[in-house]
Amino acid sequence: MGVTNFVRFEDDQRNVLYGEAHASAVGGNLEGALVTVLSGDPFSGFLSTGEKSRIKKLLCPLKSTPIIMCIGLNYARHAREANLAVPSNPVVFTKPADAMAGPYDDIPIHPDTQSQLDYEGEMCVIISQDAKNISESDALSYVLGYTVGNDVSARNYQLPASVSGNQFSYAKSFDSFAPIGPTVLLAAGVDPQALKYTTKVNGEIRQETGTDDMIWSVKQIIAHLSRGTTLRRGTVIMTGTPSGVGLFVEPKGAGFLKHGDVVEIELEGIGAIRNRMVFEK
Repeated sequence: MGVTNFVRFEDDQRNVLYGEAHASAVGGNLEGALVTVLSGDPFSGFLSTGEKSRIKKLLCPLKSTPIIMCIGLNYARHAREANLAVPSNPVVFTKPADAMAGPYDDIPIHPDTQSQLDYEGEMCVIISQDAKNISESDALSYVLGYTVGNDVSARNYQLPASVSGNQFSYAKSFDSFAPIGPTVLLAAGVDPQALKYTTKVNGEIRQETGTDDMIWSVKQIIAHLSRGTTLRRGTVIMTGTPSGVGLFVEPKGAGFLKHGDVVEIELEGIGAIRNRMVFEK
């Protein structure tokens, strides 16, 4: 059997390695876990060395990304929750490369973004090779794998429209506002429209859904984003968030994140990211 997932980590000697996590370990805290060391890299391919190593520090599974592409309003129940009409094309915005962070990293929150800080649990797609004008029928062959992400959002820079002009990017593009991980589940044999995930804040479930509630499928998203546009290898696509974001928790304002809050987002077969919000002074 070939490699099914990968992590990127530091060992006890601070060597940066790739490894394959055992299925039984994926659901827990991977720091301290034994993994099988992999040779190669995500884009040329991996081979198992058969050697074992212990994770001292779990890193972001990608060393870098050219861009993070994001889809808004892509879950039917979330659209109803927000009382928004679904447009005829996906809502698209971007985050810069420096927004990407690791699965257990603290997220630094600038003072100007603390008043309405929100979470958005998302399934993320990683593109395997440069490509353009991809058809829906071929789309999944351009997917390296799937991982978990949090589209951290400063709502005070997003809403109302008089603040943002209905543009989402600025509110979501601050450094480390896109933690991903902990593993990347390689795409072979995976149905991205049949996965379950949950978002918790300090252990309380806020979002619980399946990717079968997505309005636009992964195939449709990739075809749309690549229309006349090159998707570069390593592009991360955040595919949208389900209902249950903090903005709509009652009483109003009670769902926003505070200093020290831990957001945990777990996706079936991939594991959970756990990130603490650290308000800067």
